[in-house]
This record gives sequence, structure tokens and C-alpha cells, in this order.
Amino acid sequence: MDKSLQSKFNSLKSQELNIDLTRGKPGPEQLDLSNSLLDLSVPIHGEDGIDIRNYGEPLGIKEARELGSDVLSTPYEFTLVSEQSSLLLTYQIILGMYLRGLSRPWKDLDSPKFICPVPGFDRHFRILDDFNIGAIPVPLMGEGIDINALSQALESNDNVVGLICVPRHSNPSGDIFSDENIIAMLDLMKKSSKDSICIFDHAYLLHDFKDAKKQTPLWELIDRTSMLDRSAILTSFSKVTFAGGSIAFLAAGSAIFDLVNYQRGSMIVSPDKINQKRHTLLFKDKSDIEQHMKKHAEVLRPKFNLVIKLLKSLDPKLGSFKEPCGGYFISFNTSRRMAARTIEICSDLGVHLTPSGSTYPGFDDPNDNNIRLAPSVVSLTDIKKAMEVFKLALEISFSEAN
Repeated sequence: MDKSLQSKFNSLKSQELNIDLTRGKPGPEQLDLSNSLLDLSVPIHGEDGIDIRNYGEPLGIKEARELGSDVLSTPYEFTLVSEQSSLLLTYQIILGMYLRGLSRPWKDLDSPKFICPVPGFDRHFRILDDFNIGAIPVPLMGEGIDINALSQALESNDNVVGLICVPRHSNPSGDIFSDENIIAMLDLMKKSSKDSICIFDHAYLLHDFKDAKKQTPLWELIDRTSMLDRSAILTSFSKVTFAGGSIAFLAAGSAIFDLVNYQRGSMIVSPDKINQKRHTLLFKDKSDIEQHMKKHAEVLRPKFNLVIKLLKSLDPKLGSFKEPCGGYFISFNTSRRMAARTIEICSDLGVHLTPSGSTYPGFDDPNDNNIRLAPSVVSLTDIKKAMEVFKLALEISFSEAN
């Protein structure tokens, strides 16, 4: 190692840092924004008179379904309320499709496969692994999936049963899918198979922290392409109120909606209607949520601005990144095959990043160049120090690669 780089390495090593940038978690200041949720006095009856302490209402209480319908711009009758996260609902969709399916169960198919835009969300890949469903990576292009690559993947693979994506502030690339891209994607999926489905994990629907491109509501685009019975839209309040203590929403055409309701009926004797009611007391409608999310943006914006400023100061020969306008991540692509080595050096110096390859199915980043940065949970001071480490790790990796 170059003496100058070695000296910097030794100096940072001596500081015994422990900075975690592995997951996109809300910071303490963001969690504090919802503390009033803990103090609300919750009535024992819903708006329509049901006793929310008791069994029943598997689709959720009326006012929570109305809130979900407002947030997703979907029909009330095809919107249900769930626990915790969109990830849980995703699992329940895939479980239902695996066991029962629309026309036949996926478990009866030979090597079922899913289209996965990359770089993508590691927890989506993990769900597919649980069911031994193959993941076909298709690149993202800045405003959505590469349509030509998607077409080729569908033509060259049998038993493609679905596609899963994060259509706004995609994790980790930050892509905001254009309407045209979504329509083209839906059209291709419709033509490829009468049974394939599209899962839209709208986890960051509400999470702009800068001016961001508007999107037509997904339900409208799906309806336009006659894919309502083969598509599901999900979102949650996991990063709106409390992780693990929030509520989630699903909207889908009758086929998937009924399938998920049936599957949940085998798993859950009654949803947490008290928590649903608590959230509807805090948020009367989408406008209330948008005002709440502006406060989140005020906390997140300085953190992302600092990371972006420091990344822009890097020598361009080290790599490149796309500046996000929402969500929880920044995706950095190294200029050489050196992501794994960069992450390893960062770890040696006490800065912990998502494991190399995490943004690709099977941890197989074909170019070994994608690194996900998640600065939301740490302080500005720690971000500055972490980026000092990141810069040095890139410089060392680059020198080794050359």
C-alpha cells in the first residue's frame, strides 16, 4: 500500500470507529415525530360501531381502509390493511401464489422464476430464495427497468411467474419509474404469460425529500393495461411512524385480493384493529401524512446533502453515483471491480456497509461494483467520518485494482 494511504489507514484505524450504514432505518429524530401515537386515547369502537378489541374485520377497519385507499389512490373495496410492512404482504402474496396460484400453484411448476430489477432490494431476493423461485436480474436505467432487456429475459426463460419492483425511489438506485416505463413493463408481462403477476412494492411512495417527479397512480396505469387481476400495489407506514409498529396496505384486483385474503385467513385470526385505529386518529387523510412526511424530509435532507457533497468531491476515476431525491439510499458504482474490497476495508476501519453483492440476487454482482449507502440513522458527525473512511477505502481499492 502507498505510504500516504497507509498513514491515513492507520490514523483512522486508531479511532476505533463503529458506524452502521447497513440499513435504511429512520433516525431517532424521525421516530420522535410520531411519539404522539404512543399517547393517543383509542376508543373501543370504530366509526361503523364495531368493537375493535374483538375478532373480525379481516380486511381492516373501515377508516383504515379508507386511509389506505386515499394513500394509494385505489378503490376502497380492493384495499386491505395489514400489519407492519409491505414486505410481510409481499411474502403473503407469494406464499398464496405458491400454494394455490391463480390457475395453478407455483409449487407445481418446473423452476418458476421472477424478474428482479437490479440493483435491487435484498429482502425481495430472500423471499424468492425461501420458495426456491429463481431471480432473473434485469438492469434499471434511471427511469425504470430496461424494457429491451426485460423483453429478452421473457423470451429466453420459461415459467416466469412474476416481477417485483420498487417503482418510486427504488432501493437502492433511487429510480422513479416513468409512466411509459410502467405501461411498457405491464404490457410485456401481460403478453408473456396469462399467469404472471406484477408486485409493486411502493415502500417509498411518501418519501420525497427534494422535488421529485410526479407519477400517475399505479392503479390507473394497471387498469389501462388490463392487468388489475394480475397486479398488487403495497405500501406501509414502517418509515412513517414506527418500524414494526405501523400498518401496511395492499390494493389488487379481485383475483389477487381474494387470494391474499384467503391466505391471511389461514395465518391471522384477527388484525390489530387497535393499532389501525390509532393511526387513523393521527392521520385523517393523505394530506395529514404528506405534512408529516415534510418533517421527515427536513431531518433526512441535510444527511443526504452531506453525503452527496462529499461524493461529488471524489476523484471521478473512483466511481459514480446517481443523486436521489427521496427514499433512504444512495447507490454508488465503483469504476473497477472493487466493491467487495472497498466494503471490506470500510469494515476494517469500523464503518459497516451492506455486504457486497446484496443488491443482486444470490449476492452475485456481476461487475463487483455496486455499493449501497444508507445514511439515515446516523448523525452528521458520523456521516462525515464515515465518508472519510469510504473515500480512503475507494482510493486503496483503486490502487490495488491497478
